[in-house]
Amino acid sequence: MKILIAATFKRTAKKLHRNQITALEKAIQEIQENPELGELKVGDLAGIRVYKFRMLDQLILLAYSYIDDETLTLIDFTSHENFYSNIKKQLKH
Repeated sequence: MKILIAATFKRTAKKLHRNQITALEKAIQEIQENPELGELKVGDLAGIRVYKFRMLDQLILLAYSYIDDETLTLIDFTSHENFYSNIKKQLKH
């Protein structure tokens, strides 16, 4: 499976501490094993899936898209605050 990483995802991941990176890698591995794990969104975010996981006792949402059993695109991850509006802005650009 090919994994593409969006620039915003990379930028956010650079700011993490080592123990946070471990939690993020575990979440990505779970998504790789079962790409339909995340909740499929509709409307403006059609085609985007959101996987929820815990990072240091904080709920984190990870947005990704999964196409044709071949490509997994990691879009962004953050806490719930303004998450969906930020994803919409990224998709317009």
